[in-house]
Amino acid sequence: MRVAIVLNTSWNIYNFRYNLVNRLLEKGYEVYAIAPHDDYSKKLEKMGCKYVPLSMDSRGVNPVKDFALVVELFNIYRKVKPDVVLHYTIKPNIYGTLAASILGVPVVNNVCGLGTAFLKKNLLSLVAKLMYKISFWYPKKIFFQNDDDLELFVDNKIVSKNSSDILPGSGVDLKKFSPSQYNSMNKLTFLLISRLIIDKGIYEYIEAIKRLRLEGIDANFQILGSKDPEHRRGIPILEIDQWIKEGIVEYLGTVEDVRPFINEADCIVLPSYREGTPRTLLEAASSTRPIITTNVPGCNNVVVDGYNGFLCKEKDASDLAEKIKLFIQLSQEERVEMGVKGRRHVEENYDENLVIDKYLNTISEIAKQTA
Repeated sequence: MRVAIVLNTSWNIYNFRYNLVNRLLEKGYEVYAIAPHDDYSKKLEKMGCKYVPLSMDSRGVNPVKDFALVVELFNIYRKVKPDVVLHYTIKPNIYGTLAASILGVPVVNNVCGLGTAFLKKNLLSLVAKLMYKISFWYPKKIFFQNDDDLELFVDNKIVSKNSSDILPGSGVDLKKFSPSQYNSMNKLTFLLISRLIIDKGIYEYIEAIKRLRLEGIDANFQILGSKDPEHRRGIPILEIDQWIKEGIVEYLGTVEDVRPFINEADCIVLPSYREGTPRTLLEAASSTRPIITTNVPGCNNVVVDGYNGFLCKEKDASDLAEKIKLFIQLSQEERVEMGVKGRRHVEENYDENLVIDKYLNTISEIAKQTA
């Protein structure tokens, strides 16, 4: 049986679907990794995948490019002849599904998050909802990463509950992200892991840091993640460089392995406007790190306020600063206890094996239906 996995980067398949791919290969499936070429494309081939390059710009909406993407995926699917296609992220979900539907190829979609299109009520949001409505009648199964996103799609009559199901995000590898020693240093370190785009709450984080510094609070504030100035909601590089020059924040760039940086931090911060289920928060909690994040869908699934971290108001730098101060006021024992509770929370609800098993069962059901 041939299983195609389609994503916006090879990096994403390798880093976030690695164990799913391995399990599929172990079961004897032929796995095709379909994604734009990057440094991880060769690594997918070394794993045992058949890699197929894809021309796709994940940023913005361009009707000509998007139509070309449908045609390209149609041609790829016609050549590969997959028995089932697993789509992730917005453009594969929409345009990959349209291409597969023409060929009659079964599809399983994963709504990892709603993207910026759903955060505002404008023409782009209307177009996005329309495209989802057109394409999402076809998939055999549509996985959502939180109840809020599922209900939003049901309420907007984009999907039916019969074809939908909830996954615990992408899950987390509990062995890879294991409990780590909590550093007992006087100067605390707060770390935000994300692409530098507006909707991740970067501006609120910077503003909160400025407020805390004015109050004389001495702590380390870091950002780890790629600059993305070409994104429609990206933050200009000159602005980021100015923050670094002024010593507001320490920019760590991008890394292959986030674990050493999570383990060196005292608290992980993500003031995002909305998420599916943020992988970085799952990894942080699995590593026994307390979290400060926004009380919005996706984020508030991972963090229980006062239990394994604190929830702050969306787009509110003042409240974020207050929650950081609240964390600073905790004793070392209380911080450690929060981290342990976070680990327990992901063990019970977000083990990656739960996600993989659901995919394997769904693929098995599709195989029986098409036999």
